[in-house]
Amino acid sequence: MKPTVLIIEDNEQNMYMLAYLLASKGFEVSKAFNGKDGIELAKKNQPNLILMDIQLPDMDGYQICSALRNNGLPKSTVIIAVTSYAMSGDREKALKSGANGYIEKPINPETFIQQMEDIYYE
Repeated sequence: MKPTVLIIEDNEQNMYMLAYLLASKGFEVSKAFNGKDGIELAKKNQPNLILMDIQLPDMDGYQICSALRNNGLPKSTVIIAVTSYAMSGDREKALKSGANGYIEKPINPETFIQQMEDIYYE
């Protein structure tokens, strides 16, 4: 069975592409366009996997990741930062805040699912 996925992404085009790619491969997808809604949906739906942008309007992905890891999210939940915010040290910062992996934007639609699954099934 495919993991359930929550996407936390404020850019509508990025959200559409990620949701489309996942749905076309049989994943059940829920969406949040900001951190507050993402945290609420994660707690409510308990997804297996969270794809999270780092630059969001209300709080950054590091804060969201830390909040999720410290407030009842199952330890088995995999969080992957998917971001164009690719400065030196950002990957390490994402992992330190509780993410399991990091994928840089722009994503490659032909390889994204495999990259995501490689991190998920590690």
